[in-house]
Amino acid sequence: MSKDFKQITRDISAYTAEMRKLTPDAVNGFYALAKGATADGALSKKTKELIALGIGITQRCDGCIGFHVKALKDLGATREEIAEVAAMATYMGGGPAMMYAADALRAWDQFNEA
Repeated sequence: MSKDFKQITRDISAYTAEMRKLTPDAVNGFYALAKGATADGALSKKTKELIALGIGITQRCDGCIGFHVKALKDLGATREEIAEVAAMATYMGGGPAMMYAADALRAWDQFNEA
């Protein structure tokens, strides 16, 4: 079974929009936290997204992998950077993380298709 990370992120986006209608304070609070946490500071936005991807891999979160890989593509990350983060996440997360590390590379390839 191959995962379609473009579709995964579209599906999640559609339902987070629904969640925003039903619970605007909670969802807007989450997005405010995300905006503040990912802003350039002592660490660049790209570095923070690489960290987020590593956490997404170790937490086995398809949506996290999709959204953070897409953000990293937009920030100019390379496939090699994705692979190094995936390797680090595997080191920290063991065998289950390896399965999601492979998915991170799959997501990268999908978001970079012509």
